[in-house]
Amino acid sequence: MFYFGDPTFILLIPALIFAFIAQGMVQSAFRKYSRQSSQKGYTGAQVARDILDRVGLRDVPVEITPGQLSDHYDPTKRVMRLSPDVYHSNSIAALGVAAHETGHAIQHMEGYTFLSARNAIFPIASFGSQLAFPVFFIGLLFRSSLGYSLMTLGIYLFLGALAFQVITLPVEFNASRKALMLLNEGNYLTTDETAKAKKVLSAAAMTYIAAAAMSAVQLLRLIILRGSRDD
Repeated sequence: MFYFGDPTFILLIPALIFAFIAQGMVQSAFRKYSRQSSQKGYTGAQVARDILDRVGLRDVPVEITPGQLSDHYDPTKRVMRLSPDVYHSNSIAALGVAAHETGHAIQHMEGYTFLSARNAIFPIASFGSQLAFPVFFIGLLFRSSLGYSLMTLGIYLFLGALAFQVITLPVEFNASRKALMLLNEGNYLTTDETAKAKKVLSAAAMTYIAAAAMSAVQLLRLIILRGSRDD
């Protein structure tokens, strides 16, 4: 938003480039290692189910969900959902993603601090991200104290979205570390295959860093735009 006639848009360019590169990296890594079957032949669904059972989460179902890379653990319903490309596949990439999602389930079981914090602020962050720009834009239209106040409110609303992105980073990094440990402990992959799964998870982590960077730049833009206005 605020692209035309907005000199602060130039700040977004590095973040946009980073985001495109990160997205390309994760798609490339997943595509490459989704073509390489694991030697032991476990599917993503089998690995997820076995890990969950071993850690005492037998009551957490593993379901299939539509879409590509739509895999996620739902803490509200305590269910793991895997995309068809992960659920049915025995590829190195599929097992890496499946193990990563079980990492989130284990975080939930253990009461991992950052996951609890992310879940707690999600409603606020979702609400703030939807209203921040409209509120700020309305404030931008009014050259008055009301306009300045609305812009300030928009900034505060957007802070919730940025906080969510920042808290997501340790959540995702920790889940990936758990995934690699679980893959090794369960002997689902060979040492060489685990190293390849790590490349998939590392590429995926870059997308979360890019998202946080994009939000930080957007916040900076809002602050600069507000600062360019008279009270």
